[in-house]
Amino acid sequence: MSFFGKNIRKIRSVKTLSQQSFAELFDLKRGTLGAYEEGRSEPKIETIIKIANYFSIPIGDLLTKDLTVNALLKFKADLTLKHENAAQQSFPNVPYIDSKNEDNYLKYNHKEAFINDMPYLQLPVNPEKEFRAFTVSNLEMSSNDKGLFPKDIVVGEIIPKSVYKKINNGHLVLAVFKDELILRRCYISGNTITLRADHKIIEDKEYPIKEIKELWRIRFVFYHRVPELRDGLEEKMAMLEAQFLKMKSEL
Repeated sequence: MSFFGKNIRKIRSVKTLSQQSFAELFDLKRGTLGAYEEGRSEPKIETIIKIANYFSIPIGDLLTKDLTVNALLKFKADLTLKHENAAQQSFPNVPYIDSKNEDNYLKYNHKEAFINDMPYLQLPVNPEKEFRAFTVSNLEMSSNDKGLFPKDIVVGEIIPKSVYKKINNGHLVLAVFKDELILRRCYISGNTITLRADHKIIEDKEYPIKEIKELWRIRFVFYHRVPELRDGLEEKMAMLEAQFLKMKSEL
């Protein structure tokens, strides 16, 4: 009697792999793997060799022994940990701006050594692009109990200076100037950028585009609380307003 099916089911459990994930590792169909585990079918020798080599388990043990969980944990344990660490380290480091380092960021954001020493978040973002994380510290981007609140975290992607004037109005951005960081929606007309809060009582701020040191378009948001589901009406209104302002600027 072969213990192959029983053992690979235990391997999946130890490695927290679904049948689909395990099957894909070895170019198998999920149904085929299920048949192996249930003893309804026997694998080809090539498949046995692949699985044994992948997990560094002697073929004889895989086929003839009822392997215990403790025994399985000993096989390739160090390599498994290395693999998991490698997967974690593959996430790019996103420098993280908060109230503690905001002033220094304004002074030294142009220095690579300072950026490298900043606290960071490891996030599954495109490693070929540049990002910044920023902690929300006010209620400017909130409206009617919706939007962004203090302690929420936004993640922005750098916008090249060459495309500033091509940005669609209404995008949420983190704008970096000489003396302040501003998280608002941007509206660009000519050589001027207008930064508008979602909170209705907050006045707009206007700056010459040439004064922008960095501009980050917000791509991701991590809420400090569970946000309320929105019906989409406000987003549609903002989009219509943005299109109207763009048409107005082109006239």
